[in-house]
Amino acid sequence: MNYWLMKTEPSEFGIDDLILRPNQTEPWDGVRNYQARNMLRDAMQVGDQVFFYHSNCEIPGIVGIAEIVKAGYPDDNAFEPNDKHYDPKSTPEKPIWSKVDVKFVQKFARTLSLKELKAHPALQELALVRRGNRLSINPVSPEQWAVILSLE
Repeated sequence: MNYWLMKTEPSEFGIDDLILRPNQTEPWDGVRNYQARNMLRDAMQVGDQVFFYHSNCEIPGIVGIAEIVKAGYPDDNAFEPNDKHYDPKSTPEKPIWSKVDVKFVQKFARTLSLKELKAHPALQELALVRRGNRLSINPVSPEQWAVILSLE
C-alpha cells in the first residue's frame, strides 16, 4: 500500500463535499500537471490511503483521509469543450490526463495545519513542507503517515 497527500480547495471541492457524494466516492479529476498526472496514472492503486488536504483557505491543512477505490483512468473532462479542464490535445483515442476515484474514510476532529506540519521535526522531508513544492499530489512515506496520524 502507498500513501499520498492530495490538495484541493474547499471552495471547489472539500471533504464535506466528498461525504455528501453517492457512496461517498468521487473522481479526482482536473489535474493538469504532468508529474502529478503520472502519479495518478501510474502509481496510485486501489487501497492506497490519501490525506485529504485543504489549500487556499483560511487554515490550510490535512482534514481527513480518503482511499483510492479506482486506479488511474483517462480524465474524460479533458475531451469536453465546455468543461473548465478541457484540453484540445487530449482525445479519447490518445488521452493525456488521468484521474482516480477516491472514497471518504475519515474526517479529522480538527485541521492539522500546514504551520503545525512544518514545525514537526519528523516531517521536515515531507514533500508538502519542502520549499518550492507546489504539486497537488505528493507521496507520503509510511513513517510520515504514522507521525501525521499521531497528531490527530
